[in-house]
Amino acid sequence: MSAPQATRTTALHAGAWWLWALGLATAASRTTDPLLLGLLVGVAGYVVAARRTEAPWARSYGAFVKLGLVVIAVRLAFAFFLGSPIPGTHTLVTLPEVPLPDWAKGVRIGGRVTAEGMVFALYDGLKLATLLICVGAANALANPARLLKSLPGALYEAGVAVVVAMTFAPNLVADVQRLRAARRLRGRPDRGVKALLQVGLPVLEGALERSVALAAAMDARGYGRSAEVPPAVRHLTSVLTLGGLLGICAGTYGLLADSGGGYGVPLLLAGLAAALAGLWLGGRRSVRSRYRPDRWGVRAWLVAGSGLAVAALMIWANDYAPAALHPPAVPLTAPVLPLWPAVSVLVGLLPAFVAPLPSGADRAERGERADRADRAAARGRAPAVDPRMKEPTQ
Repeated sequence: MSAPQATRTTALHAGAWWLWALGLATAASRTTDPLLLGLLVGVAGYVVAARRTEAPWARSYGAFVKLGLVVIAVRLAFAFFLGSPIPGTHTLVTLPEVPLPDWAKGVRIGGRVTAEGMVFALYDGLKLATLLICVGAANALANPARLLKSLPGALYEAGVAVVVAMTFAPNLVADVQRLRAARRLRGRPDRGVKALLQVGLPVLEGALERSVALAAAMDARGYGRSAEVPPAVRHLTSVLTLGGLLGICAGTYGLLADSGGGYGVPLLLAGLAAALAGLWLGGRRSVRSRYRPDRWGVRAWLVAGSGLAVAALMIWANDYAPAALHPPAVPLTAPVLPLWPAVSVLVGLLPAFVAPLPSGADRAERGERADRADRAAARGRAPAVDPRMKEPTQ
């Protein structure tokens, strides 16, 4: 089926994007094969490139990719200077070792650095980086305000805090990119420590202004008011919610652990049922009104189902072919891309074809920006800007 243009009524439910991204992240947690992890990153990046908008939160994906690269570099640095638990025979370099007291047995600084230990650290860091990139894909595709609208009434106050925290980083990235573009248009350097210090003050000022405006808007809308409910209902709500969350945590651990699939699914289902009952009862104290709630349609089921299918197929592959998903670091062997797990990862590309397209205004603005950049590059100079203006004309 052809994908329609995204409007207020046809926009995809934000929860579907998060379920899709969490499915990819679950699949990444089940393997250390760098080829499969790279394929997961490619799938997430392709979907983001095909379906993200020009909203501020949609520009945070690149920051998560850079954060993933930093994680890999830090993991390799720790393995290089502090050693690795993986024994190896291929010595890369021998560093001067710092003598440590007896109570620090098992910890070393310096010493022999092996190729096997560095490869193991690379696989481990790439796995964590893929998890971060999958979360970044959800941040770039899901509208946090629409996600807040879909939360149950019992989680509304906590959801506001989470959404505010989630939007802080994307808005900060957008402010930095906007100010760096303004400096480039004025012919000023936008890289280096000096440029960073000059950009930092306007960014903090903008964050403070948004915080004040958000606090005023929340106060004007009566944020924090609640209805009276009987004490017995409050106690039952607390028991069901806490018990359900504990069941969800235990069930999720059972699913993600190498052994524990037998008790993971029943605990997860029981925890979900108890938590949903507790949230339904807790929603009685919420006095907020919900206008035009987002619909969970066929496309939302397809998007969320594609991510969950990738996770389920990868968990299944980890049962019948664990060696293919975990290439050994000892002895050193080249990783091989297993066929069926790779095909299951490609199922995650479905949102790029069934999710609603970004609005025409977003695509036109994106094309206009690309045309302006091409014309400026062809002239070999930046577009002229009135020096009296604080911001470049949009």
